[in-house]
Amino acid sequence: MTDKPDNQVSASDSSAAPPVGTAKLPDADAIRRAEASWLWESLRALFRIFCSTWLKVKISGTEHLRADSGALLLMNHLSYLDPLVAGVWLHRPVCYLARDNLFRIPLLGSLLRRTFVIPISRESTRTGSIRAGIVRLQQGLLVGMFPEGTRSTSGQTERFRPGFLLLARRSSGPIHPVGIAGTERALGKGKFWIRPARIHVVIGPALSDAEREQVRHGDDSELCEMLRLRVQACVEEARRLAAG
Repeated sequence: MTDKPDNQVSASDSSAAPPVGTAKLPDADAIRRAEASWLWESLRALFRIFCSTWLKVKISGTEHLRADSGALLLMNHLSYLDPLVAGVWLHRPVCYLARDNLFRIPLLGSLLRRTFVIPISRESTRTGSIRAGIVRLQQGLLVGMFPEGTRSTSGQTERFRPGFLLLARRSSGPIHPVGIAGTERALGKGKFWIRPARIHVVIGPALSDAEREQVRHGDDSELCEMLRLRVQACVEEARRLAAG
């Protein structure tokens, strides 16, 4: 079984405890209740309308996602819109790691908590965030990461920072490269208004067993480049589809 989005187009420590200093992690039942809540459904419905009209967002490759397992999604980063468009047509939440200072913003902080975004601090240890990410994966959720660490201004997939490997190495579930194209035209770095654009998201096949073995035992620099190229291949496919 796989996730089947409404806008699909064809295209080629399990015992981790809640991190110190954060709220108790929701269990699988709590997540299912959140997915069915009026807030989640209302926001998703509104954004789907926006993504099918103003932004023209489409997605390919959801057949690669297993419905019986969580998965780690490694994505390129072009725009603040990327976390929203990557998961808008999926039927499971995508949990992202976000800077903890965003949780102190009124309304936004409440929304982030309700959608199980994982806070991460640039100053303190990331162990708690990694453990929280593992729990989300074990609960069957999708966890999204942007290994570049910041939005690209060149349009190319920039060098990956190795911090994401902490979660990738501890995850036993599938790891997928994901390419996003077109969000930089809608709301690129330095822009303040969302412009109409054709956007495409491509979810690539999960890493093979041999690649997973590389992730567990390989050199950080070589791994970052290997995974960057996998993501870049999805980006190039997304660009081709967005242009068509």
